[in-house]
Amino acid sequence: MSIIIVSDVFGITPALLTLKDKLGANTIIDPYEGKSMDFINEAEAYSCFITTVGLDRYVSKVVGRVESLDSQTTLIGFSVGASAIWRLSTNKVNHIIKQAFCFYGSQIRNYTNIEPCCKINLVFPKNESHFDVSKLKEVLTTKHNVITTQVEYLHGFMNYYSSNFNQVGYEQHVALLCSNTS
Repeated sequence: MSIIIVSDVFGITPALLTLKDKLGANTIIDPYEGKSMDFINEAEAYSCFITTVGLDRYVSKVVGRVESLDSQTTLIGFSVGASAIWRLSTNKVNHIIKQAFCFYGSQIRNYTNIEPCCKINLVFPKNESHFDVSKLKEVLTTKHNVITTQVEYLHGFMNYYSSNFNQVGYEQHVALLCSNTS
């Protein structure tokens, strides 16, 4: 079984490469064709993502990569990567996806009509500034194949470069991912 990480707006970073190694992941899919962007902050990363890629193109890119797979795969996504995984979860390639772990995919709120065909674990932050996390969690919990968790950490807690990075939350969830993907 393979493990694929679907990055957030920061793309490939040294910390994400470290996470890839910790999880034994095979691949990282990122918005920038593998190019290290070295963003100064989240605002710069988000602005670049919106102006050069966008969620629809990112979803297409992830679908293209998943369609080329020939063995069971676990997808692990962060922020826009999590939202991309959620969007492709109804795709016909879902037979290849064993499970997915989606961390703080805030755009999921715009696609609550999706009924995933594979097991998806959604990890939501303590709160989000643009919507009520508890209400979204309530809607998604009723769906087949969906497990939702709301943690005490903020959006970006798994990203070393985020102002919301939380070492304790990171370590807890790396251990959780390791135990659920081996």
